Amino acid sequence: MSELHKNCSAVSEAAIIASSSSQQPSLLSLHTDVDCGWKPFDKSNYKQLLGAMDYSFLCAYAIGMYLSGIIGERLPIRLYLTVGMLASGVFTCLFGLGYIYNIHNLSFYIFVQVANGLVQTAGWPSVVTCIGNWFGKGRRGLIMGLWNSHTSVGNILGSLIAGYWVSSNWGMSFIVPGLIIIIMGVVCFLFLIEHPNDLKNIYTQNSSLGKTVPSKSWNGVNGHTEVYLQYKDNKNQSYDTELLLPRESERIPMQPVVVVKSESEPSAISFMGALRIPGVVEFSLCLLFAKLVSYTFLFWLPLYITKAAHLDAKKAGDLSTLFDVGGIVGGVLAGVISDKLGKRATTCAVMLLVAAPTLYGFSMISEFGLGPMIGMLLVCGGLVNGPYALITTAVSADLGTHKSLKGNARALSTVTAIIDGTGSVGAALGPLLAGLLSAGGWDQVFYMLMTADFLALLLLLRLVTKELASSKSHPISTVELKEH
Repeated sequence: MSELHKNCSAVSEAAIIASSSSQQPSLLSLHTDVDCGWKPFDKSNYKQLLGAMDYSFLCAYAIGMYLSGIIGERLPIRLYLTVGMLASGVFTCLFGLGYIYNIHNLSFYIFVQVANGLVQTAGWPSVVTCIGNWFGKGRRGLIMGLWNSHTSVGNILGSLIAGYWVSSNWGMSFIVPGLIIIIMGVVCFLFLIEHPNDLKNIYTQNSSLGKTVPSKSWNGVNGHTEVYLQYKDNKNQSYDTELLLPRESERIPMQPVVVVKSESEPSAISFMGALRIPGVVEFSLCLLFAKLVSYTFLFWLPLYITKAAHLDAKKAGDLSTLFDVGGIVGGVLAGVISDKLGKRATTCAVMLLVAAPTLYGFSMISEFGLGPMIGMLLVCGGLVNGPYALITTAVSADLGTHKSLKGNARALSTVTAIIDGTGSVGAALGPLLAGLLSAGGWDQVFYMLMTADFLALLLLLRLVTKELASSKSHPISTVELKEH
């Protein structure tokens, strides 16, 4: 923002002094327009223009997410994710090329933002589906909590990469990240394995080329006849094979066990069918308010720190990354606790309950110096982003493989998209409401954030009650968790 709309007061004063002392117009006065900012963001309404670009991206992302999950269930995940990454890299570079080619048309930048928001929706449902395919429910919270830290790490790296070029050539702040995601899209296409069965397929094909002894053949995600071969003294039975064959202590003949899949595979779930899965609506609306709080911090925290702690913009930006650091710890902690207790909704509810007064404490303690502010930033980041991370990862994966689906695994991408798409509506509303309320003081912004936290908590009460009631009648053991 500071590069697209610079402070022109110093330049204007220098130009006036120079022109008053000479009859010839100075070079400084001739270049005042160039020095003051990047058209069309050099006008007094630059905040509205920059806001329009932000909201065009967020709204396009929220709308596109609902469609993305449905498309993702019907296409190979590796191909769909690769196309999304390549397209996102192209549009990100295109935004930076606006600087290189001196483009000053607002509609160009808004178009790029909308297109980028749409193509980026291919990412989240695809990656959550892949991780969900590889890890069962017993350790899903921990695994996904650790894995989800990439979002906060990406935020930090993105800020550092963009900040390196922003003052000298802000176009490179977009081109370099765009090239990085294009390269990673190619890596994804070459090396991503969607499902463990695909890896077993590759192993089977390679081993059958060099051996005459038949080996195990597994079906890929696209579905083929499954053939399992097992011999009596094999000590390396896989878990899947053990479900089909007798125990090792029993003598079995040296012959294959053939399991033929049904010709008709389960069809991908519909949008309304995904909404009928128990818990999808509640967690989606809960994430709307949780993401509202998280994205309000993401957009407004540097400005708030600048005002409250009287720091310059760069130091405030660096300090705001501590919120993401706290978010990494909070996401992992939420996953570990929910795995241990077997209660996703209860874990989210407790963190939301503690987060609300913590937000108020942050608004009060930030006036007492840098030390207390750093501590509260870490705590708030953990409590705010913990439920957000848990819902968008482990909860989405759990609901996408819910028992009501009767084994139909082609729902994970759609469920993930519905939950994250609804949350993205909150991501668009939060910064907008903060901008309107901040005119009346920062206290109103924090009251809005606390209200959103309580609403998110209320939406989970039914699920929390159900979890607590089920734990009393059927205590969850460690063995049961591992089996799921």
